[in-house]
Amino acid sequence: MLNYQDAVQTFDLNTVANNVLSGSLDALNACYECCDRYADTDKVALYWHGKDGRKEQYTFAQLKKYSSQYANFLKSQGIHAGDRVSGLLPRTAELVITILATWRIGAVYQPLFTAFGPKAIEHRLKLAGSKLVVTDLGNREKLVDLQDCPPIVTVHVENMVTEYPQDLSFWQVLEAQSDECETVLMKTSDPFLLMFTSGTTGPAKPLQVPLKALVAFGSYMKNAIGLTETDSFWNIADPGWAYGLYYGITGPLLLGHATLFYEGGFSVDNVCQIVQEYQITNLAGAPTAYRMMMAAEPEKMAPLKGKFRVVSSAGEPLNPEVIRWFEQVLDAPIFDHYGQTEVGMVVCNHHALSHPVHAGSAGFASPGYRIAVLDEQGNEQPADTSGILAVDISQSPMMWFSGYVESRKSPFLKHYYLTGDTAEIHEDGSMSFVGRSDDVITTSGYRVGPFDVESALLEHDAVIEAAVVGVPDPERTEIIKAFVILSNHATASKALEDELSQFVKKRLSAHAYPRLVEFVSELPKTPSGKIQRFLLRNQEISKQQTQLGQAG
Repeated sequence: MLNYQDAVQTFDLNTVANNVLSGSLDALNACYECCDRYADTDKVALYWHGKDGRKEQYTFAQLKKYSSQYANFLKSQGIHAGDRVSGLLPRTAELVITILATWRIGAVYQPLFTAFGPKAIEHRLKLAGSKLVVTDLGNREKLVDLQDCPPIVTVHVENMVTEYPQDLSFWQVLEAQSDECETVLMKTSDPFLLMFTSGTTGPAKPLQVPLKALVAFGSYMKNAIGLTETDSFWNIADPGWAYGLYYGITGPLLLGHATLFYEGGFSVDNVCQIVQEYQITNLAGAPTAYRMMMAAEPEKMAPLKGKFRVVSSAGEPLNPEVIRWFEQVLDAPIFDHYGQTEVGMVVCNHHALSHPVHAGSAGFASPGYRIAVLDEQGNEQPADTSGILAVDISQSPMMWFSGYVESRKSPFLKHYYLTGDTAEIHEDGSMSFVGRSDDVITTSGYRVGPFDVESALLEHDAVIEAAVVGVPDPERTEIIKAFVILSNHATASKALEDELSQFVKKRLSAHAYPRLVEFVSELPKTPSGKIQRFLLRNQEISKQQTQLGQAG
């Protein structure tokens, strides 16, 4: 195992990485790096397990062929380098083919989470300016009433001709194309992904991921995930979000390693089946999934003991009890990692690097990054002092984020990127997460901006104002609670609470909706009229503590 300090000092990934970081190589193609580079081998790139039990596998050579054909189709539709292609697809081979084909011609892929409702999809498509949407029949209805929706390609649709005669059929248009298509070389500063991240100051924020981020993705896979050639790897995060797309598709394929797609929903039974059938040795996901495993009957989890060589956790702080449970019940080391959509993973307990692993710590800055804790004026704070966690750009050659697409408050201060999270850095350089500096809610591993939920609530004719906060929850980290001021014609009731929850769930997504609704007559605000969500959140925490005290 490589010593952490040696890795930080030498920072030697491979020739491509060194050339990109030094500036001597300024032309890349993500499809070549993640597919064509390995197409002259018989390596499997994708194992697919359908929700109906069907199983397929695809080699890098097959993906090169299919992505070349689909890339030729994209070109026939007038899509060029820099244009955006959106994917509203579950975990299927068509998803990977769409992504690779988009990259092959230098275009930009924009993911759409399949649990999104029409409102969330429309917002992203509009800001992305997408030229094409690829979806399946299960998600097609969400696009029916969208304004200015781009052309749609639909996958596996037996009744598509009658239901959606204007759509193009994925495999039909693919198979009509030549399998010869040159890759378009782009500058390392050019984008290959367009992502969205939710915050508190407005709707989901778009950001571009440049090609040079591939180096950072590869570094995370090698050093933090600790991916080796002999591993059987499974990242259970959804590829509609950053962690699943960065490190469930891009990262493993970049290293020439197979990834696994399980199309079925997450459950303990499914996890046990997939882990045993595919002999998973390297697992990555969010603490919510791991807590579900902990809650299962012991006899269900017993067969997984000793199966995992390493396990990685990201998306929210890893609870100490989860770490202990994995060690004691599954005999597996589970390490915490910290990152954001904007920067990828920057602080980790690295499986492949030798360094101390402290309970409650997210680890150390990954090779190629320097982190710091700042006060409000941008001054670095001494060890064990809480402050704003920041990335020191001047000493972080891996840093690729340069700002949001839309003009808004800058996340940069002097030569630092401000994560918006509160943390402490200890004497030995390890970092402990303290809390979020903004109002973003973490629920079941997903980060949800209250603005989106509040906006959806306000579309209901019974609502005149709303504020949304996260309430601590032992299973989901937080659940979403909405404080609602009703219009004069509406009457508070349990039925209306349920109606509002389902209203948001249908319009926004299956995870970003209030599970709790409280009707109030006023909301706490600043003199300038801004809602003070932290007061509502503190109120809920105090209420829970009082209830616990009474129960004790």
